[in-house]
Amino acid sequence: MKYYADLHIHSLYSRATSKDMNLDGIVKHAKLKGLHMIGTGDFTHPLWFAHLERNLEPKGDGVYHYKGIDFMLTTEVSNIYSENGRVRKVHSLIILPDFKLVKEFSKELRKYGKLESDGRPTFGMSLKTLAKILFSIYPDAILIPAHAWTPWFSVFGSNSGFDSLEEAFGEYTEKIYAIETGLSSDPPMNWMLSSLDRVVLISNSDAHSPQNLGREANCFSEPITYSSLLDILKNRDRKRFLYTIEFFPEEGKYHYDGHRKCGVRLDPEESMKMKGLCPVCGKPLTIGVLHRVYQLADRKRGTVPEGAIPYKSLVPLREIMAEALGMGKGTSAVDKAYMKAISYFGDEFTILLDVPIDELKRGMDPRVVEGIRRVREGKLRIIPGYDGVYGTIRIFGDDEEEKKKEKRQLSLF
Repeated sequence: MKYYADLHIHSLYSRATSKDMNLDGIVKHAKLKGLHMIGTGDFTHPLWFAHLERNLEPKGDGVYHYKGIDFMLTTEVSNIYSENGRVRKVHSLIILPDFKLVKEFSKELRKYGKLESDGRPTFGMSLKTLAKILFSIYPDAILIPAHAWTPWFSVFGSNSGFDSLEEAFGEYTEKIYAIETGLSSDPPMNWMLSSLDRVVLISNSDAHSPQNLGREANCFSEPITYSSLLDILKNRDRKRFLYTIEFFPEEGKYHYDGHRKCGVRLDPEESMKMKGLCPVCGKPLTIGVLHRVYQLADRKRGTVPEGAIPYKSLVPLREIMAEALGMGKGTSAVDKAYMKAISYFGDEFTILLDVPIDELKRGMDPRVVEGIRRVREGKLRIIPGYDGVYGTIRIFGDDEEEKKKEKRQLSLF
């Protein structure tokens, strides 16, 4: 059995989030994707909390249910504060097993700021204070550094993060059992740091729209509950935690260094030659995830720690279809092809991961099937993302125009 969980999303009460991120919209797209469990997101927001409490049916042990999908109570918290002469900006994923504990936690957070202004509330307290509040309310609470490498808002971020979990969480470090890789990093990048061998790497979508649910996710061998999830993370249980589903990290919008305003994208080596300055305007570059990993790494890429959870890198089916059909992924033609495939094979994860290629040919356009085959084999050309700009995946052809653009950019050096 496979049980897919996406534990980090946002509701319609978060900024820059689709109004379709309500329970019905979430459930609809979770089923299309093949997800079995979703994190509620935003449980600190009063209106979303009330909606969840009114509609979710308790199943026991921290699991709730709504129209065929399991839910776990989750939220993301933003901490912005000064420590040791630097401004720190870190996002954290928090999971609690019941509404009573969420109410207690939210009551304490109100002492530090407003909960109504955003589904992801911002506070001026330190991570240590956040951890103290959370674990004093419930010692077995789950606190996970979110998208751990994003330059601006993460525990290891190049602009406002820390160099280690110990520096960030102090005495509470031993209660941090996992970190979230984020879209711009993958397990092999994280495996370059021996200090992270003690934690589990998880992956979630951080979706702000229903279509992005499951773009990263976690696959378990059986349905999980709150206590079993905690036990899996504590013990790095490979028997129950089968693998993570990952973005190709180059597609993430902070993988390479760069300067969006000037259209400059640089790999870490070129960025170092430029001394971290934009070759066009001379201002500081945004240092990307790959560069930051290299700064903290103490092992070469390719190291696989003992007991590491496996991973699989995917391209969303709509993106494969869009390129295969030569149309935008939001067009009606792609939507029609997508829904036809889902109705034939069941859900997106089944199509991308499980159905044999020859069987896919019975119900899908041959060029789309060829695209899925190439993704499974990793035969892709990826133009890395940088400074808030998503990377671009090319499944078919070389795209000579993109090559010319890259050559023009490199000529600046």
